[in-house]
Amino acid sequence: MPAYAVIGGQWGDEGKGKIIDYLASQAKIVARYSGGNNAGHTVINDKGKFAFHLIPCGIAWDDVTNIIGNGVVVDPNILIEEISKIKNANLPGKILISNKSHVVMPYHIELDRLEEMSRGNTSIGTTGRGIGPAYVDKVARSGIRMEEILTPLVLQKKLSEIVENKNKIIQKIYNSTPISLENTTNSIFRWNRELSTYIGDIDKVLDKSLKNNEKIILEGAQGSLLDIDHGTYPYVTSSSPTIGGAITGLGISPSKIKSSIGIYKAYCTRVGSGPFPTEIIGKIGDKIRQEAGEFGTTTGRGRRIGWFDAVAGKFSKKINGFDSIIITRLDTLDTWDEINVCVKYEFEGKEIDDFPINHEILSKCKPIYETFTGWKSSTFGMKKFSDLPTEAKNYLSFIEKTLSSKISLISTGPKREEVIEIDNPIKDS
Repeated sequence: MPAYAVIGGQWGDEGKGKIIDYLASQAKIVARYSGGNNAGHTVINDKGKFAFHLIPCGIAWDDVTNIIGNGVVVDPNILIEEISKIKNANLPGKILISNKSHVVMPYHIELDRLEEMSRGNTSIGTTGRGIGPAYVDKVARSGIRMEEILTPLVLQKKLSEIVENKNKIIQKIYNSTPISLENTTNSIFRWNRELSTYIGDIDKVLDKSLKNNEKIILEGAQGSLLDIDHGTYPYVTSSSPTIGGAITGLGISPSKIKSSIGIYKAYCTRVGSGPFPTEIIGKIGDKIRQEAGEFGTTTGRGRRIGWFDAVAGKFSKKINGFDSIIITRLDTLDTWDEINVCVKYEFEGKEIDDFPINHEILSKCKPIYETFTGWKSSTFGMKKFSDLPTEAKNYLSFIEKTLSSKISLISTGPKREEVIEIDNPIKDS
């Protein structure tokens, strides 16, 4: 059972990119299983700094095949840009795109933008990348799969009717400019030229690797609390970042997943709208955002800042079955006088310790905190747990105890090597 799922335990932006890049040296395959280019994974290593939106984060390692799974929706234009960047940077990893992945078309992007604008004050806060509409077409059985790019003349005929129907919505409902059929068809021929060599049957590759007992990292995008089923609906993404998404998004049997690994930031952040019980509003939150560089990799939007939410964290652990957890951005807390951890909520005068899935209830929940003294000294770049300040150790120990899960790695900086390794989560047992 050599597959290891790496999953965000919060609202995304937990540092999955850095951690997967760190672990990928031990793997044969890194396989992305959900989302689209609404994800942003930042990697800083000896080859430079990279922001990946579609390409998995094992791309900087020799002999690692980076698979974009069938659960991912692919914007070919963005993918072509990313491939060009990795070629220019001489990144050695190989790329394989599932022929069953669905394509984000230009009309999806336009419809996403128009729909979000029409919501006004009730907007969800999407990235506007066309991800939601692409998944809608997938479920409606009217989408376009990557395999169809391999036969552009056939796809060209199919597109005529699709674009006509989408333009009816764009024009009659949103009173906006229609999508050009000519430009769209020109695009598919370009995609064919640029991407055909990367499109293939990932099922065979994954099956062979599993039979050879090679290590596979299953790369999640976004975070568990944004899951379409288990997140703070409707303020969620359009796919399943949780463990179930790894199974369906790659066609891997649950029995082949040896371990589920949860990644948590040492505090919480959220992008876009939706309930956020531990949010720090005002000057303190603004100060942390600036000092920590908490701005979206994909959108550039400032992330909302909050204290660590153990109620939400326990919920994520439950639905994913985390065998161990990884804590990132510990060094961000170095200057804080006091650090809070939410251990319960107060709702209508009563204490609750379960995570309410109803967003209206969650938005009315007030956090009940356990307060810790800050360590007021630098942990940046530390590589030994023993070197951490006592207060930092106490904080981490409390998180372990509260989530009932052992910490395997601690990130103390943005670079690959800035990690405290307590117990490598994908080592041979």
